[in-house]
Amino acid sequence: MEIPSLMRRLGALLIDWIIAAFSAVTLAGVRYPPAPLDEDPSQTFIIIGFFVLEVGLLTGLVGCSIGKRLLGMRIENPDGRPIGVPRAILRTLLLCLVLPAIVMTDDKRGIHDLAAGSRVVKA
Repeated sequence: MEIPSLMRRLGALLIDWIIAAFSAVTLAGVRYPPAPLDEDPSQTFIIIGFFVLEVGLLTGLVGCSIGKRLLGMRIENPDGRPIGVPRAILRTLLLCLVLPAIVMTDDKRGIHDLAAGSRVVKA
């Protein structure tokens, strides 16, 4: 099992965020960039909602988001299978808080991975 680099993970996160933002623009009429939070926080929260749904559902069902798939990574539980939708949604919500993803163990698992019982590995 090989652990992907932080740059690869950030690249996948950026790809997933762009997909969520374009989806929100196309399907929900959000403008991009969204209005500042003090003017209209709903636009940002709609994009976050699309991000959580896209990443959470794909990760839970097939083991990777679009960004992770493109960059050769997957999310798995300790026995190598996808973590399931509820745990993937939890993981993605914690990822949106940023800090749980920054604080990592020696084996490069963030708090969001520890809470979900998951790990990121190269596909």
